[in-house]
Amino acid sequence: MHSSYRTYVFRLKPHEDLKRSIMQFAKEHNIKAGIVLTCVGSLEQVNLRFANQDNGAKKNGHFEIVSLTGTFSDTACHLHTSVADSTGHTFGGHLLDENLVYTTAEIAIAELEELFFDRVNDATYGYQELLIRRKNEPRKP
Repeated sequence: MHSSYRTYVFRLKPHEDLKRSIMQFAKEHNIKAGIVLTCVGSLEQVNLRFANQDNGAKKNGHFEIVSLTGTFSDTACHLHTSVADSTGHTFGGHLLDENLVYTTAEIAIAELEELFFDRVNDATYGYQELLIRRKNEPRKP
């Protein structure tokens, strides 16, 4: 679906939670359909869920944010990140709470102004998956 968009750029400071801060920003700006354009910065704690795993893995140290991507609204998100440790070893996964900023996180996002993102159960695997609709279009069961 096509939509016009509005961009926002903001910075997180040390010890702020990456995911929670994005969700708080979405709530404060009433964003119904958002995408991450880019993010650079560092983390002192990483908490990711790896592919096909039930639980997250938390690591402390110093990590560079290599990428952050995903979709979000003011009620839900699906975000993935990749980080590199002090040796350059890179790993990534599903972003959970408790990813804490070390020095900074500079984030650019876009609000897709005519769209609405929702999460609905997909019977294929039982996960809450993205439902995209126009803001004036009623939700289909």
